[in-house]
Amino acid sequence: MSLQDRLLERSLSDPEGFWGEAAEGLHWDRRWDRVLDGSRAPFYRWFAGGQINTCYNAVDRHVAGGRAEQPAIIYDSPVTNTVRAITYAELLDQVARFAGVLTDSGVKRGDRVIIYMPMVPEAPIAMLACARIGAIHSVVFGGFAPNELATRIDDAKPVVIVSASCGIEGQRVIPYKPLLDQAIAQAHHKVESCVLLQRPQGPAELTPGRDIDWDDAMAKSRPVACVPVEATDPLYILYTSGTTGQPKGVVRDNGGHATALLWSMKNIYNVEPGEPYWAASDVGWVVGHSYIVYAPLLNGNTTIMFEGKPVGTPDPGAFWRVISQHKVVTMFTAPTAFRAIRKEDPDGTYIKNYDLSHFRALFLAGERCDPDTLKWAETQLGVPVIDHWWQTETGWSIAANCVGVELLPVKPGSPTKAAPGYDIRILDDEGEPVPAGQIGAICIKLPLPPSCLPTLWQDDERYEQSYLKRFPGYYLTGDAGYKDDDGYVYIMSRIDDIINVAGHRLSTGGMEEVLASHPAVAECAVIGVHDALKGELPLGLVVLKAGVQTDEEEIRKELVQKVRDEIGPVAAFRHVAVVNRLPKTRSGKILRGTMKKIADHEEYKMPATIDDPAILDEIGDALKPLGYG
Repeated sequence: MSLQDRLLERSLSDPEGFWGEAAEGLHWDRRWDRVLDGSRAPFYRWFAGGQINTCYNAVDRHVAGGRAEQPAIIYDSPVTNTVRAITYAELLDQVARFAGVLTDSGVKRGDRVIIYMPMVPEAPIAMLACARIGAIHSVVFGGFAPNELATRIDDAKPVVIVSASCGIEGQRVIPYKPLLDQAIAQAHHKVESCVLLQRPQGPAELTPGRDIDWDDAMAKSRPVACVPVEATDPLYILYTSGTTGQPKGVVRDNGGHATALLWSMKNIYNVEPGEPYWAASDVGWVVGHSYIVYAPLLNGNTTIMFEGKPVGTPDPGAFWRVISQHKVVTMFTAPTAFRAIRKEDPDGTYIKNYDLSHFRALFLAGERCDPDTLKWAETQLGVPVIDHWWQTETGWSIAANCVGVELLPVKPGSPTKAAPGYDIRILDDEGEPVPAGQIGAICIKLPLPPSCLPTLWQDDERYEQSYLKRFPGYYLTGDAGYKDDDGYVYIMSRIDDIINVAGHRLSTGGMEEVLASHPAVAECAVIGVHDALKGELPLGLVVLKAGVQTDEEEIRKELVQKVRDEIGPVAAFRHVAVVNRLPKTRSGKILRGTMKKIADHEEYKMPATIDDPAILDEIGDALKPLGYG
């Protein structure tokens, strides 16, 4: 039995002992009464009776403990040609003073603050300032459409919104102020104050009586001390898309969240305090919350905050430059970022320009990592490339290779095994366990470990309906997959992406794996489209690598044959569309559901997080010659 298996076994048989020990690494204002409170099951709570302040543990504790002059945040922005280090002492001063700005604006413990900002240090400063005074922050991805921001304003009912005059996406300056003004006008809940950071790339005109200039307010503000809160009090709300169109407010508590994230930094990512760590994501997503802001700072690391892209800012060597310049030891990003780099630089030419000798491991998550991308990254970097799996709802890994415990053999296509605290079961439609190797619904036996959502914001009923009702006693992840004989987990697709071809349940993820392994393919997606005879048929969409010389028709034939050879004729795989790009959210997730609606001639709602709406017209045009769209 591996060390990770032993840890998992102990965490499931003695969760109170396991997580109680993990929590000892934090400063508690009052020790907990119970590590795990199941008195209101299925609404389990961690560290009931305990009092803690997340900001104190992420900032003040390190200043007091000798890290005052160590960089806490390195802001690296190729789009503004800026690199700036903020020490823990400087971070403490700015967070304490911005907490004063919020307090002066009427924010009290338990109040909500919406943060609608680009990738600038003021975003984590605002988040930590909320945590400092016991306010609940809700970060909304900067540049979200006004109606999406308005729905979040109405649900969270913030006292204050913190924003910036603009964001920068590659070469484009995106004014935020008009979007913010429209959202406030649309929302039923009226916000009285907005704190606005003026950026020189796109200054905005302030609204008299409502808007407060960030710099002016900070100049007048007095520092505010940390307020102890209940471990079970919400730290933040993070909205995720809901199937009804109404976003779901995932709640994260203070005590369980800090405990799990601190544990993960050493045990999963194998990072020691003081080392530079980089999660290439955005503060608007859960990865940004957990691994740009909270986990690295809780662990006393230097966290990199990158305002740029994997390609185009200025070239496919952007990531290698950041790793080299800031001596990053571990990086965490989405597979789609590496697919973008590989598409532009298939031979890894740019990597040779940088010294990466200090770099130890690359972690990938955010969507399924195809084995071909993982192997390419391994070959180019010469370090372990670790796929791991988690969700907005959990806040940290459900399945991972816990490198800080021991490096288990990497199996491309698998995020390895369950992380401690997660009792992963693969269930059939009747809720019965399925044999190894058989695909089913991936579920987690309750209780969920620390940091996972205890409920949805002011909506216990929707929490039960969305996650717990389908299989009583289990949390439904919404993903489909299987375990092999060694207990390795394989995430094949969303449950909705299991297609039924003439009665055969097939995973689109398995077909994507086959397409991605073709030497000409940079990126791909497979969707199930309606068929009168077979119910559904798979349809492949592929993006070719830069410089591919082979005829597109020849590539299509090779891909169809490859799927027939490796999946079998049962897949009835016949159609492939070659496209210039795939529609994605700003976090890099491919919009398979939207493409399916286009192919099936169904109406669809423009996804709020789409990176470029024009792509959808391109997809429709590419599908028409095949008889779809």
